[in-house]
Amino acid sequence: MAKKAPRRTAERILEVTLDLFNRFGEPNVSTTLISAELGISPGNLYYHYPAKDELINSLFDRYERALSELLNASDGVRNVEDAWFFMHTLFELIWQYRFLYRDLNDLLSKNRRLETHFQWVLKNKTRSVKALLDGMSRSGAMSIDSREVEATATSMVVVLTYWLSFEYVRDPRNALEPGNAQAALLRGAHHVLNLLIPYLEQGQRMHLQALVGAYSTPANSPATSGK
Repeated sequence: MAKKAPRRTAERILEVTLDLFNRFGEPNVSTTLISAELGISPGNLYYHYPAKDELINSLFDRYERALSELLNASDGVRNVEDAWFFMHTLFELIWQYRFLYRDLNDLLSKNRRLETHFQWVLKNKTRSVKALLDGMSRSGAMSIDSREVEATATSMVVVLTYWLSFEYVRDPRNALEPGNAQAALLRGAHHVLNLLIPYLEQGQRMHLQALVGAYSTPANSPATSGK
């Protein structure tokens, strides 16, 4: 039992750190604030994570493992509905670790490990999106010229990577609050898949529009409530 206690404390530290990073942004969260939130001494925090970068790297490792597993699911995407739920699930994971995306440029400039590993993240996202495009093409859900695959996949990855930054710039005070998660994720999934509109088979295009319509109420509710 004595050996398990440090692991439990280390896990709790990561959970609280992730919450604080997501709420306030990593640059605005000090190790002093983390220890105060946990009700432990700075020395106890330092025992488990001697530097703030170790907290960031540990959280990123969790994200990277979960992302790798999820991206493999793109091989099974065959139609718009599969793609919709794949993208929404992907955005849910990004939201769970949204501090990485909110503060991405700042983090990469300060953390060499993240700088190198995020190159892998981009490559793996691109590989996954290409697999998605290939699966949908082979099933007849879409038709895309092979010369357009690279640019289309890159555009989709750009939107995936910077969507939450766009949401934050659009509404800095509220965009990344938990209550806005569902609307932000739906908008993100919609705009990524909207890049496929020119290539979708007509029935699939109509199905995508129906999916967007069916799930759009949460995204539109803030605007309508202000009327």
